[in-house]
Amino acid sequence: MLATVFAWIVVVLHVLFGLMESVGWSQMARRFGYSKEATETTRRLALNQGAYNAGLACVLGWALVTGQAATVVAMLAYVVAMALVGALSVRWTIFVIQGVPAVVALAATLWM
Repeated sequence: MLATVFAWIVVVLHVLFGLMESVGWSQMARRFGYSKEATETTRRLALNQGAYNAGLACVLGWALVTGQAATVVAMLAYVVAMALVGALSVRWTIFVIQGVPAVVALAATLWM
């Protein structure tokens, strides 16, 4: 039960990331300190990244609803891996925001 709750938190976070990166990119880019030009230059990249996050949330949610435990584990492991990539290539806080919830969900899932 607890593992499922943590995994659903990861789903909700990735839906929010998807929305922020696709629909709310101007506001997010401002928070990152991007110039207006950089915001426009990266808008399509952010939309693509947002679509990936939304897709990940959909697959993880589907796996939770249908009881596909192996897929849940695989998707959570993928989130952890991508959070590490983000932390190493962009900023360390990405791991805190995306990776830690996924690590907790993954650990709880594997422990159960």
